Amino acid sequence: MKKKILFWIDGDTTSFSIPYYLKEKLDFEAYAIIDTPNKPKKFYKEQDFINFNKFWFYHDFFDFSNLKPDIKYLKNFEKKYKINLWELAVNERTFHRFNHFYKFSNEEILKILETECKKFEEIINEIHPDFYISLDPNFHHDELLLKLLQNHRSNTMIINQPNFKKTIISKTPRYMDECNLESIKDSKRTFIELQDELKKHDIFKHGIKQREFFKTSKIDLLKSAFYYLFNYDNSNLKTHYTYFGRTKFKVLFYNLKSQFLKLKRQKFIDNNLETDFDQNENFIYFPLSVDEERNILLSSPLYTNQIEVIRNIAKSTPPGYTIYVKENPNQSIRYWRSISEYQNIQNIPNVKLLHPSVSNEKLNKNCSLLISISGSAGFEAAFYGKSSIIFADLGYEILSSVTKINSFSELSLTIRNSIEKENSPTDLDKYLKLLDKEGVNFDIAQIQMNYQKLFFKSGWIADLEIPHEKMKLFLNQNKSLFVELIEKLCDKINSKINS
Repeated sequence: MKKKILFWIDGDTTSFSIPYYLKEKLDFEAYAIIDTPNKPKKFYKEQDFINFNKFWFYHDFFDFSNLKPDIKYLKNFEKKYKINLWELAVNERTFHRFNHFYKFSNEEILKILETECKKFEEIINEIHPDFYISLDPNFHHDELLLKLLQNHRSNTMIINQPNFKKTIISKTPRYMDECNLESIKDSKRTFIELQDELKKHDIFKHGIKQREFFKTSKIDLLKSAFYYLFNYDNSNLKTHYTYFGRTKFKVLFYNLKSQFLKLKRQKFIDNNLETDFDQNENFIYFPLSVDEERNILLSSPLYTNQIEVIRNIAKSTPPGYTIYVKENPNQSIRYWRSISEYQNIQNIPNVKLLHPSVSNEKLNKNCSLLISISGSAGFEAAFYGKSSIIFADLGYEILSSVTKINSFSELSLTIRNSIEKENSPTDLDKYLKLLDKEGVNFDIAQIQMNYQKLFFKSGWIADLEIPHEKMKLFLNQNKSLFVELIEKLCDKINSKINS
């Protein structure tokens, strides 16, 4: 009997390419939930690249004519699956802090959650998928589906980049499925040798490439603005809750305002954030994470207020240590933070706010300790023999230099213990060897830039039709980038089937 694989397909054309290439290697029944605006729906209905046994459009689930949620059902759902629905909802960028166009009522949010829970349960019970394949969940709904499938003991295979260099396929994001360091032989590399390895595969190079590409083409901006004003059919406004409130005037005004604010904030950053630091000073390094991203909203759901985290670090730091906070260069994609946020950080006693251009390498080399909410910062600190404290569940917490804490009450003692800790390169060396074994070369960032340029005007507009010939061109041009990933997926699927 053929195995059933459920795919999550969204605006990232990568998620459509994976079942297409996988079909060339494996014989299986393909199912998909497709999260897309209205215009690309025509392509998915008519395409002949993948013969899906059945697929569902995520936004077709919803009927907002009845906004009365079934509270009893939601309570029973939470109890049955041990999933905190409001935690997902409050951290959903569409529902709360980052929505500049529409304020959702409690009833609307609960009705959306109820619809998702019922529909996801219905789909799982209908097809009983043997496997689920998806890119990293970025929103509450694909995170909800992942948790639900894990409860149903489906084989979940999430394609994600846990640290640097390699992409892994794992049942839980950021964790390698096989992560036993004791079984790995130490190759005796020193910290200096490991730092050379880090520099070869610097993840910040990807960040620079994306910053230089995403929404930077002024020609594409002008073309997109003209198209949006005079040719764009804004039908998503009524059918997709993620588009609620996005009238053409509001969207254009917001984008113009954001461009102005970005320039104003950049000027403040350049004039007020410190561009150098005393390398002889004892300091704790806190790199800011990019807001409105998975690393904060889903990986560390109780620590989304970074300013509050910095305040708690300041309260817990022993005398004789300063806290250096550095802005993340990738925050520029989100138009930087508000000036008031930077001022609030600067006003916290014993805290210095550094310019995003300050060398990350110098900070890692000279800090006494690194503290990060989530992301790869703690992993990078390990290359320099430095201890780190993190607030999220991340695969590299297996390293002896890393301590994951669960509440602010642990912070003071953990800081003191971590500063005094001496670290060895041994387990980092083993972890990298395991990452080489488990991971694959799969440049997600490059693929994303390729499809954004071909289909979506460098990121300025997401709701555009997908011409059949363009998709064929994309699949042919990018096939080589998927080879290792597809081979690894086949190996993992066959291993599960044969076990």
